[in-house]
Amino acid sequence: METIKIGLVDDHTLFREGIKSLLANVKNVELVLEASSGSELFVQLKDHVPNVLLLDLDMEDGNGMEATVRLSEEYPDIKIIILTMHKEDRMISYMMEIGAHGYLLKDTNQKELSEAIEKVHEQGFYFNPRIAAAMLKGLKNKSKTTPDLGIGPNLTSREKEVLQFISQEFTTAEIAEKLFLSERTIEGYRKNLLLKMGVKNTAGLVLKAIKEGLLQV
Repeated sequence: METIKIGLVDDHTLFREGIKSLLANVKNVELVLEASSGSELFVQLKDHVPNVLLLDLDMEDGNGMEATVRLSEEYPDIKIIILTMHKEDRMISYMMEIGAHGYLLKDTNQKELSEAIEKVHEQGFYFNPRIAAAMLKGLKNKSKTTPDLGIGPNLTSREKEVLQFISQEFTTAEIAEKLFLSERTIEGYRKNLLLKMGVKNTAGLVLKAIKEGLLQV
């Protein structure tokens, strides 16, 4: 298994030290970036680009919302896991909508942290039951105040099939094997789905598909 490069952004030194201790016991990960603020993060990104970034929402010179939007635009290949004390349903769903790939509370343990890192790196998103429930609630509440007047994306039967496998956390290689297609073909379907659904990443794709009624959770 390839080494996953990790970035960590939090303005509390003791918390960063605690996360570093947890990461030290996780196989196949390497901490390549550590920052205490958003501005420091973007300076360091010029020299060190992680695969997965653990990002706090509350920082002295800004917040994780602004950083997430900027990261999605300037570094779309970085997978973002929000690591915060904020557990409000709307906050969780909103962060996923604007570009986060996973959301963890700061009381998470080593096992879940390791699983989340692996999932977002390989599949592009991580939902645990608590977070999935919060996102669904947020989407339902949002749909009541902001109705969608469109008729939804027009997906082919094959695209729907690939979408279902993606939502079940199968990798590109696994989907290709199940459908007897090449990995390149599956990646093509994945890109088409992102384009048709109007989202930037796999996490957004699954969320939009749930909202449009294309997936059942």
